[in-house]
Amino acid sequence: MNPKVGGVVIKEVAIKVLDEKGLELIEALEAVGVKRNVATIIVHLTYLGETRSKDIETMSGLRQPEVSIAMSTLRKHGWIADRDIKKEGKGRPMTLYKLTVSIDDIIEYYEKEKRNEISQVMQSIQRLKEISAT
Repeated sequence: MNPKVGGVVIKEVAIKVLDEKGLELIEALEAVGVKRNVATIIVHLTYLGETRSKDIETMSGLRQPEVSIAMSTLRKHGWIADRDIKKEGKGRPMTLYKLTVSIDDIIEYYEKEKRNEISQVMQSIQRLKEISAT
């Protein structure tokens, strides 16, 4: 039974939170250049599987616009899929999101990206050495 406080019914809800490993994953993704909001959603979707945007907001502490912007980034990479579920009665359908790739695939993507960046920097350094030696 939900208690009443000042005539208002207080509803108890369970909120899942990330464990230490999940928080470390977010920090590690951030360290390789992933925006924090994107990293947070990647990790939440990895742990939760298919879920609503509202659940991501609640569990991550992100606001709706932050979730939308991060989802847009994931969508550009082709890493998420969404599907609408019609609610009973009137109102907008509920959208569920899920990752379409594994966290390992995402890590591999960033690994390749960073290797390419390092390679370009090393080529520039080599070119600097060649120019300065002449």
